[in-house]
Amino acid sequence: MKKLLLVCGMVLSLATGTAGAQQSGNTTVAVEKPWARATTGTTGAVYLSIANKGDASDRLIGVKTPVAEKAELHESKMKDGMMEMRPVGPLPIEAGQSATLKPGAKHVMLIGLKHPLKEGDSFPLTLSFEKAGDVTVAVHVAGAGAMGADAARKDAMPPMHDMDHGSMK
Repeated sequence: MKKLLLVCGMVLSLATGTAGAQQSGNTTVAVEKPWARATTGTTGAVYLSIANKGDASDRLIGVKTPVAEKAELHESKMKDGMMEMRPVGPLPIEAGQSATLKPGAKHVMLIGLKHPLKEGDSFPLTLSFEKAGDVTVAVHVAGAGAMGADAARKDAMPPMHDMDHGSMK
């Protein structure tokens, strides 16, 4: 019976993780489908959606993870035919609204990875909100060419975070 309960608990945990609903912390914000691409270098990125279920606006003011020396909110933009990636300030999320961090746009930049991110692994990421406080989620690592949390779609866009970003302070 104990083995059956253990197996059921593991299945429930996996089902929750697949849905992107795994998180701890305040419930006024929901962090959904956190994922990252597998890496070979010392930088990576995390993508996710944040829904503000509270009655007041809030701001994402910081991120951290034990798998990297630094985690920062960044934005990718095309400028003069070149892709630029730069740190950005706090991310405002109005009450009842959502924000999506995705490839080629805003994302969480992982700098100084302590080891490569491997497909199929997961790691914790803590998002700090001005009002909601800290929310910790498990980030699923998809394949190097993945374009979404389900890792089902792999197309020709190369991973953007295996390149040298230069000096980002």
